[in-house]
This record gives sequence, C-alpha cells and structure tokens, in this order.
Amino acid sequence: MNSASATPNTYPYPNEPSWSRSEKAIARKVFDAALKRELQQVMQEAKQKANRISQPADVWALERFLTQRRKDIDRKYEFRSSRLTRVFGTLLYERRIREGELRGLREDKVTAIRSCAKLLSKDAA
Repeated sequence: MNSASATPNTYPYPNEPSWSRSEKAIARKVFDAALKRELQQVMQEAKQKANRISQPADVWALERFLTQRRKDIDRKYEFRSSRLTRVFGTLLYERRIREGELRGLREDKVTAIRSCAKLLSKDAA
C-alpha cells in the first residue's frame, strides 16, 4: 500500500526552512568554528583549574566541571537541518558567533536566527 503525503515537500519538519548545499557548507563552517572556539575555552579553563589543584577534592571538582561542560556542549551543538536555526540563535545570543559569519545564508534564515537570539535574550532578562 502506497500512501502519498498530504504535504510531500515538508517532511519531516514543516516549519523548518530547507538548506541548500551551499548554505549547509556555510553552516558547517560556522558550526565547526564556534565549537572549536568553545572547546578551546574549556581547555583553557580546565588547565587553569588543574594548576590550582591542591587537594584530592579539587580533582573531583575538575572532573565535575568537565562533565558538566561536555553535557552542555553536547546539548548545544547539534548539526541537523531541523535544529540549525535554534543552534545558531543560541550561539548568536551567547556571542559565540557573529552575524557576519552567517553571510551567504538566505535572509529568511538569518532573520529567524536573529529572532531566536532575541527571544533568548528576553527570556534571560
């Protein structure tokens, strides 16, 4: 039995924009650069904390810090077309990317990313 979808071009996320091949390449470059910067920051913080270890409990504090940062990063960085607007909105809000890095994406995507960042800033206030 073959049943056609009522909205054949919107599966599986009808409210998400489609990403062209060139937009996906731009998005991947921005995504990877932001992830690399954030991981560099974590490494720097971990080295500073490691240099301050003076007792056994400090080792476990460092381990908790690293575990929490890994979980935060794993939740935040998800390269799926259906999530990119939210991911980039979060990264823009956190100032981990700049709008200029999004150059080459269609204006509707940049507007949606800006809107997401603005919404997050209102939620934080």
